[in-house]
Amino acid sequence: MESASSRFLKKNIAAVMTVVAFASLLIVWEAVARFTNAKMFLPPASEILWKFFESFTVPIGRHTMLVHIGVSLYRVGVAFFFATIAGIALGVSMGYSKTVEAIIKPIFEFIRPIPPLAWIPMSILWFGLGDQSKFFIIFLGCFCFITVNTYDGTKNVDSVLLGAARMLGASERQVFFRVVLPSSIPYIFAGLQIAITAGWSAVVGAEMVRSDEGVGWLIVMGMTNGNTVQIMVGMLAIGIVGYVLATAMAKLEGRLCIWNQQQGL
Repeated sequence: MESASSRFLKKNIAAVMTVVAFASLLIVWEAVARFTNAKMFLPPASEILWKFFESFTVPIGRHTMLVHIGVSLYRVGVAFFFATIAGIALGVSMGYSKTVEAIIKPIFEFIRPIPPLAWIPMSILWFGLGDQSKFFIIFLGCFCFITVNTYDGTKNVDSVLLGAARMLGASERQVFFRVVLPSSIPYIFAGLQIAITAGWSAVVGAEMVRSDEGVGWLIVMGMTNGNTVQIMVGMLAIGIVGYVLATAMAKLEGRLCIWNQQQGL
């Protein structure tokens, strides 16, 4: 008879393998940092973890880690909100209208390869040194992913559905809201998942622009002061929060687009 432990392992094999993989990485990291010359530039994992958890009670700079994360999440949240609205609007417009596509798509494709960090000098010139420049950089990090995925979703709507809707007398407004937009939702959510993590990654570059708080600031100041531990504490915070954001977005898609998952069964 199968034991309870065997059933647990079979049911949670992915989670168990993830824990084992991370534990193995930490053990190897600790051993390398402790017993080789790598300790000159690679702090032990135990020191990083200790400093990370300590930062929730002992401030780094003016704030504790929770405040730094909250400030960065606020900046990403504002930029992501406006990037979502603009990206969906532009992506749908280009995908649905050949005229808009012909006018806007070449300009968009020209701007898209430019990384958000390249815009830092212009963002300072246009928006100053406040949060507006940070919003702009993070916005760019999110916007292109949302636009491209929305555009692809709109272009890939089943032509049979479009033809059937028009044949049955649906107006262009009805075709758009009842066929085109619902069919694009899975693509839009795919873009949102990529965009939220891209925006969170861009926060490091955004907070290079005269900031004294945020997880990106932790890394920048650690680099300025030669504090490797602080740099890796900031990297750890970014990695954990980024994973949580991506997971939350995937869960949201699963709840809102359950019909799409059922179609794939």
